[in-house]
Amino acid sequence: MLGKSVTCVLLADRHHGLTECVRGLLETAFGTVVMVADEASLIEGASRLRPDVAVVDLSLARDGGLEWLVAVRQRCPGLKLVVLSVHDEQSVRQAAMHAGADAFVLKREIATDLLQAIALVRGDPGAEGRTKGGGTKGDETRGPAVKVTGR
Repeated sequence: MLGKSVTCVLLADRHHGLTECVRGLLETAFGTVVMVADEASLIEGASRLRPDVAVVDLSLARDGGLEWLVAVRQRCPGLKLVVLSVHDEQSVRQAAMHAGADAFVLKREIATDLLQAIALVRGDPGAEGRTKGGGTKGDETRGPAVKVTGR
């Protein structure tokens, strides 16, 4: 599905076990995967490394806020942000998209949807247009099977 043309993916999650699994998946498709475990490291890493894509757990902030998402978007406006979450409520997806996420993937759908969501937000040719449980910018009001359009 994806070539290793992406030079760097930034992966941010406080849960080390899940991060290792996601890193393994990402390493099958991308050249470099850099892992961080907190919002300050995410913001610094995104600013310094200028990755092509950041894959970030929605609950990265201990206070549950989305200020980190707004900060990353402001500092790195061209960065493609894919948010992971266990929460499948429409309001959660809408809040993430409104704060600056390009795509939203449910953690239970990582194996089937993550690489596809990354391809779609990057505008990769041949990427499929639908995911099971996520969405992308512009799809905040649609149901679970949303058309992925990217930013």
